[in-house]
Amino acid sequence: MDYKEIYSQWLQNPYFDEDTKQELKAIEGDDKEIKERFYKELEFGTAGLRGVVGAGTNRMNIYVVRKTTQGLANYIKSVGKESQGVVIAYDSRHMSPEFANEAALCLAANKIKAYIFESLRPTPELSFALRHLGCAAGINVTASHNPPEYNGYKVYWEDGAQITPPHDSGIMEQVQKVTDYSQVYTMDKEAAIAQGKYEVIGQAVDDAYMAELKKQVLHMDAIEAEGKNLKIVYSPLHGTGNIPARRILKELGFEQVYVVPEQELPDGDFPTVSYPNPEADEAFELGLKLAKELEADLVLATDPDADRLGVRVRDKDGAYHTLTGNMSGCLLADYEIGQRKALHGLPEDGVLIKTIVTTNLADAIAKGYNIDLIEVLTGFKFIGQQILGFEQGKKGEYLFGFEESYGCLIGTYARDKDAIVATMALCEAAAYYKTKEKTLWDAMLDLYERYGYYKDDIQSVTLKGIEGLEKIQNIMNLLRKEPPAQIGEYSVTAAKDYQTGINGLPKSNVLYYELTDDAWVCVRPSGTEPKVKFYYGIKGSSLADADEKSAALGKAVLALVDDMMKRV
Repeated sequence: MDYKEIYSQWLQNPYFDEDTKQELKAIEGDDKEIKERFYKELEFGTAGLRGVVGAGTNRMNIYVVRKTTQGLANYIKSVGKESQGVVIAYDSRHMSPEFANEAALCLAANKIKAYIFESLRPTPELSFALRHLGCAAGINVTASHNPPEYNGYKVYWEDGAQITPPHDSGIMEQVQKVTDYSQVYTMDKEAAIAQGKYEVIGQAVDDAYMAELKKQVLHMDAIEAEGKNLKIVYSPLHGTGNIPARRILKELGFEQVYVVPEQELPDGDFPTVSYPNPEADEAFELGLKLAKELEADLVLATDPDADRLGVRVRDKDGAYHTLTGNMSGCLLADYEIGQRKALHGLPEDGVLIKTIVTTNLADAIAKGYNIDLIEVLTGFKFIGQQILGFEQGKKGEYLFGFEESYGCLIGTYARDKDAIVATMALCEAAAYYKTKEKTLWDAMLDLYERYGYYKDDIQSVTLKGIEGLEKIQNIMNLLRKEPPAQIGEYSVTAAKDYQTGINGLPKSNVLYYELTDDAWVCVRPSGTEPKVKFYYGIKGSSLADADEKSAALGKAVLALVDDMMKRV
């Protein structure tokens, strides 16, 4: 059946509601739009679903959510875990509560109990709640930092991490088997509640989550000494972080926390930013304005589902500096590992975990503390997979894990990156360094002096639609066929194709080039956006030298991108 026939079927089938049909009638005659919506099923991959909200098989809507949940339910039953239940959380995006409710009703109709949060909650709390309640799986309705028109559906397994082998392929297979909407079950909400298959959760889980965060504090003495003096500006970027971030900081004793008023309340339109990404400078415009008025020590912003944290820090001269995800991750890694060593000593098999596109400064930190470093594929679920391996008896004790995309985890109470614990820990570190008459920027410079001035960056190319996906794949194919021997002034000393499987890692569509002088470039399509990403890093002898080298390599990478675009 081609896309036009499927379009007609949606218009005629009584299964689809009238609002859906009206939306589809409005695009009648627009062949390109019809094709975009119906040329394929919205793919359920290893990162779950993510797409534009709207009617159609290639869009996020209640029918796609139900169908996907039916496949998940079938998998849960196939492995005999239906008695454990599934926990569901959602963020502030358009249709998030509705999608979460539809998923819960589908599970209930399959005789699997659904625990659904009473209102929006952060991604890391979903990961925690799954473990806390002993559920078989978790569903998180979120599109993280994507533009407002998007929503998504992430699946977690019982260890609290997003699905990895063998469960990812098993669930995908079951989802693909659901080819007819008559195979999808749902039921009335009141009936589901009466049968004990639909339970609303909230404060009790919140309290347990907060208690776990507090266990990660290393220097309560520093918070007691300087927490009341530290000035913190925080923005939840219209998302889920507002209540939990403010709560943990208040309960620990940080008295001067100022929330950016224009970005405080949940809003799926994200009206103050073009898209709610704490990596973007625009996300900090309002926060920095407030911080300068208050002379705040640090400015923090979490993305809508509060798993990623952006940071700006003030130096002693009053200037504000951006900490990239690599920088804040390394600053926290050094603080957590260094202070744990000073207070308790480090385990013999302590491990720092990073992803393959994360800064080599992490390698230097691990070497400095004489601990193991493990590299995993991009995606925090692979860090969670390593923690599970440690728990199952393999050698290793988790000390810290992070990825360049502004996400880290302290402790093992959850298995996804947690911007709430990162907010707490950075404020704690700021208080600790304040007792030493240092700022967080001073601590960052100290880190560079000890290990080297590493600088990392990224260039992304957005290619939307059917043609865009094809171009992205053509770029990867061309680079495999004709790998570069030189990128700018750097020679390529080694080329790694993760599609072939490297160091025991799962196969992945990623190319990595080791360059002379400790430089590197990595290319991979985004798993969540229509982009191909070019990551790169250098090592300099000073801040100025690192900036100069990074800018030069960045230009070389852009030249490589331009050449690829002309040829595909």
